[in-house]
Amino acid sequence: MSLLKPLNQPLLAEDWKGLRVWVLGASGAIGTALAVAMAKRGSRLVLSGRRADALAETASLCHLPLSNSSAITLPLDITDTAAIETAVEQIKTQMGGVDLIVINAGTYQATRAHELMPEHINQVLETNLIGPMRATPALLASLLATATDPEQKQRPRGIAFVGSVAGYRGLPRSLTYGPSKAGLISFTESLWQDLNPLGLNVWLINPGFVRSRLTAQNDFEMPALIDADTAAEAILSGFSRGQFEIHFPKRFTCFMKLLQLLPIGWYLRLSKRLVPPLERSAFHRTKQHEGATP
Repeated sequence: MSLLKPLNQPLLAEDWKGLRVWVLGASGAIGTALAVAMAKRGSRLVLSGRRADALAETASLCHLPLSNSSAITLPLDITDTAAIETAVEQIKTQMGGVDLIVINAGTYQATRAHELMPEHINQVLETNLIGPMRATPALLASLLATATDPEQKQRPRGIAFVGSVAGYRGLPRSLTYGPSKAGLISFTESLWQDLNPLGLNVWLINPGFVRSRLTAQNDFEMPALIDADTAAEAILSGFSRGQFEIHFPKRFTCFMKLLQLLPIGWYLRLSKRLVPPLERSAFHRTKQHEGATP
């Protein structure tokens, strides 16, 4: 086995025509841009997310007559496993199944130690890690059913998870988001090991900072910030190369990978300089705020 061989089957330009793609998290910036980019290439799309109005707007952008694309919307929450299972059956009825699934659902909030709250921890882990993991059995059943269909057997098939470079190492202001993405990275790597021998592709998409509704809340400078359209093109480029991990923008993500090589002591001493030190009074103020009544 060649170490230089692509870890996934490359998705070529002609493969996108008629490819049945389900984007979960299609109402966000990356999800919308990715759906539109796939529609331009002639894919048949299923768009899911929590915000029905935003999904409808994304779907309207994906109806491109010249590309023979199509888009239907199935609003749902990635943390609702029963809704995922129902959607799988709906897609089977309406489209005969699915070839490619992109799990882009996620939530984000910068968090430091004095801001940790149980309900916020649960929300982030449920949306970014536990929800995608719980949804995976039903999604894999759909992909494997497609694999047994003689008419669809030659189509590239697989599942992609959108992680983040925040999962590479413990980052400042990332006490909840970082661990959720680190877990998703580990999960995706393990999943590839099981599904690759079955002929299913598994992709890990690790963006840096992408301009979106969620990153707009950051009150710090975001290095190498890119727009969602640039992110979508980087993802499709990674698909075309058969990459397992698709990370971008390279000028930032390669730097983050170099940080992974630093000894832990060096890394921690360097990274703590990126945020102002916390005062004990910050924890006291948080406790008072939690105990306040409206």
